[in-house]
Amino acid sequence: MRVKLFDEEDEIDLENDINTFIINNNIEIIDIKYQVSVSVYSEEQIFCFSAMIIYSSCE
Repeated sequence: MRVKLFDEEDEIDLENDINTFIINNNIEIIDIKYQVSVSVYSEEQIFCFSAMIIYSSCE
């Protein structure tokens, strides 16, 4: 069993990273954990979209 972590500033980038990882690797996905966090810096909102894929290699 292995894990792969992803962290992006928007959900589209996170989605693209995850899809690319899944397509380019011969893996069996066990679970995907997803999280969104937000903070405020001055008057700016900062978002963090992250995911952890738990998988096993099919090789």
